[in-house]
Amino acid sequence: MASLLFCGPKLAACGLVLSIWGVIMLAMLGIFFTTHSAVLIEDVPFTEKDMEDGPTALQNIYKLYNQVGYNCFIAAAIYVGIGFLSFCQIRLNKRKEYLVH
Repeated sequence: MASLLFCGPKLAACGLVLSIWGVIMLAMLGIFFTTHSAVLIEDVPFTEKDMEDGPTALQNIYKLYNQVGYNCFIAAAIYVGIGFLSFCQIRLNKRKEYLVH
């Protein structure tokens, strides 16, 4: 029977801890970007063309804020998947300890 176990207990625990931290951090960044936090303006990839449009310049910047926020939420979802995978590996490693060879 093929085993789905492909990483050890320490690597799985490390992956779980890092994914929990990644989800918290990226979810908070996504919230701050979608609320258009002024502190994060340096992280928004706008160009001079976005600022020259006059009355729509603010809307262009807000669109870029929202896009970066959505990217943060997507990355947080990927971290949730990695955390689930790490949790499954931890469970498989614990079950392997109790098996008789």
